[in-house]
Amino acid sequence: MTKTRILAALSAIAFASSALAYQVTGEIEEVTPTSITVKATGGKNKGEKFEMARSADTKVSGELKKGAKVTVEYAITAKSVEVKAEKAAKAKK
Repeated sequence: MTKTRILAALSAIAFASSALAYQVTGEIEEVTPTSITVKATGGKNKGEKFEMARSADTKVSGELKKGAKVTVEYAITAKSVEVKAEKAAKAKK
């Protein structure tokens, strides 16, 4: 790869990750090795529960336990997209 391609790819990744980055602050409702559920404690989503997948690569500072107050940064990524066929125009009478 040329330097231009590498820089373009890195710029695209940086833009995409910042454009799709979200966060929720609240209390941990449930935590497993593969997921974390947080109940939002403020803002427009107050009271809503957010369940997110996590892996060994998820950066964690502190101890994850039920009731702990946390701020979680997350991203939404499309896993698949199915385009539906357009409906045929109604026949004129």
